Amino acid sequence: MIKKILIANRGEIACRVIKTASKMGIATVAVYSDADANALHVRQADEAVHIGPAPSSQSYIVIDRILEAIVKTGADAVHPGYGFLSENAAFAEALEKAGVAFIGPPVGAIKAMGDKITSKKLAAEAGVSTVPGHMGLIEDADEAVRIASQIGYPVMIKASAGGGGKGMRIAFNDAEAREGFQSSKNEAKSSFGDDRIFIEKFVTQPRHIEIQVLGDKHGNTLYLGERECSIQRRNQKVIEEAPSPFLDEATRKAMGEQAVALARAVGYHSAGTVEFIVDGERNFYFLEMNTRLQVEHPVTELITGIDVVEQMIRVASGEKLSFGQADVKLNGWAIESRLYAEDPYRNFLPSIGRLTRYRPPQEGAQENGTVIRNDTGVFEGGEISMYYDPMIAKLCTWGKDRGAATDAMGQALDRFEVEGIGHNLPFLSAVMQHERFRAGRLTTGFIAEEFPEGFSGVEPDEATARQLSAIAAIIHQRLQRRAVEISGTIGNHRRIVGQEWVVSFGASRHRVSVETGTDGTAVRFEDGAAFTVDTSWLPGESLGLFTVAGEVIAAKVELAGAAIRLRWRGMDIRAHVRSPRVAELALLMPEKLPPDTSKLLLCPMPGVITGISVGEGDEVEAGQALATVEAMKMENILRAEKRGRVARVAAKPGDSLAVDEVILEFE
Repeated sequence: MIKKILIANRGEIACRVIKTASKMGIATVAVYSDADANALHVRQADEAVHIGPAPSSQSYIVIDRILEAIVKTGADAVHPGYGFLSENAAFAEALEKAGVAFIGPPVGAIKAMGDKITSKKLAAEAGVSTVPGHMGLIEDADEAVRIASQIGYPVMIKASAGGGGKGMRIAFNDAEAREGFQSSKNEAKSSFGDDRIFIEKFVTQPRHIEIQVLGDKHGNTLYLGERECSIQRRNQKVIEEAPSPFLDEATRKAMGEQAVALARAVGYHSAGTVEFIVDGERNFYFLEMNTRLQVEHPVTELITGIDVVEQMIRVASGEKLSFGQADVKLNGWAIESRLYAEDPYRNFLPSIGRLTRYRPPQEGAQENGTVIRNDTGVFEGGEISMYYDPMIAKLCTWGKDRGAATDAMGQALDRFEVEGIGHNLPFLSAVMQHERFRAGRLTTGFIAEEFPEGFSGVEPDEATARQLSAIAAIIHQRLQRRAVEISGTIGNHRRIVGQEWVVSFGASRHRVSVETGTDGTAVRFEDGAAFTVDTSWLPGESLGLFTVAGEVIAAKVELAGAAIRLRWRGMDIRAHVRSPRVAELALLMPEKLPPDTSKLLLCPMPGVITGISVGEGDEVEAGQALATVEAMKMENILRAEKRGRVARVAAKPGDSLAVDEVILEFE
């Protein structure tokens, strides 16, 4: 058995590997860059080795640095996690030459499957259904346009060495093919050091469903069911679940057997994932094989009870799989939500900074029979860096069926506290409540179709507005009572806290009275309707549990000036609770307008300017590319919203800008 594992990775996946290795009694070594000196994986490992500057190109993907760390610590095995060097054949070869076990597949399989073009050819030869496309490399944008036209739009432009949604674009016409080719090429070069590009047909109304395979070095290969990964944004998975709500047993078996056939064709061992696109008729087409551990492996572990990381370690140690295909049973349902440092209110642009508050929900079995799991690599007080992937955590829930798992996820997201940075938690909450998601009618276009204008929060309906009004009234009442509790005052001179209030937020306005009796507290509305409200919330608490008319609402509470900010289920309201007279006067107050920034192009995220496409005095048209900003390994093209003339260029390529710094000024 392996004695010491060096984890050639960082963040949550490094912590995940450490967890299983520790359970197995195996020592662990973390590696870290300048930016990760205080990272959680460094704290959790038995040893840690510094490997270079913050950019991954100077640290985490420098093979020699990893090899030096292996020699220094005497590690006899390496787990690559995902990303970085996990699918780098040269790295696996270097480890083999050094006599160090690679906790992953053989070099030949990495080479065959790591190149998407070669992998599709091999898949076709192994009898696996494949998507029509051009499997040769594409030299320039003109050739990309010509090939895309021949295949027929829409097409998917992909980096041959790509993964994680990077180096990938969808094109619906020649112009988008030309621009997408260059963007994909640039992202591929910066992320993988390999800018080769290919094009294939984009299947409309597709589902992204993948099969988890597992094999040992003794010829045993099997599959652990499927994962539905259709909820994606910019080809980056956001929510995954297992099993898929779409597959029937026959399709699951056919996909699993094809995945195993492909794995056997390349002599695969260890854990791997075969990804498919599935259309509305359950026809499936091979996309690619990821020769590594997948980000979303926890949902498979939750429904099978199999620790995939443990199996990888045992396989690398030469052990046979201790179970066969007939032993793999799918139990219940699991959902994973990826919590990203991306601001959904700013079109999901990356956000960096310090986590001033990070309080995940309690993990483990819950009273209602569900299970919560949270895989993370951050901690309260830590920083989200601009150098790496923006993932904060992977929140997973398990239930006896899909409805139970979905409800558990909604409740867990309600109780997940993250402050200090922009994050997509409100969006994840909104998806969990979305009728189409709950019905399982998923495609990879779900987010684009259901949120075509981006995400601006969930607006409460009238019933929910009343619930939130009742909560705001109770909070205000308690704040007021706390305010009058001053020691040393004369009893009959103490301010009396009233019962009548007007609660307003957005278009909602309710006059209520808060009545406390022997049977608890009730909030009564003008029309006679009343809610009983029970809560243990006290002033200063950032998360409150409120039972409103029998329904438990876990709302995040914040005092925002004179307002009470409540966040729940993707809703974010600022409620003003005033006495009737003050509320009447507040209606007469003029509305403060935001500053006019219509003549400025502002940097929408912290990042580096990689290109300025216009100069001072240039005329620009609506939709024209103006500048390119790179953040967290993704290129973002900023475009003109309307016609105009550039008056001033305030930034240049190479500049690092903060949010809302000026890039261009228009006349």
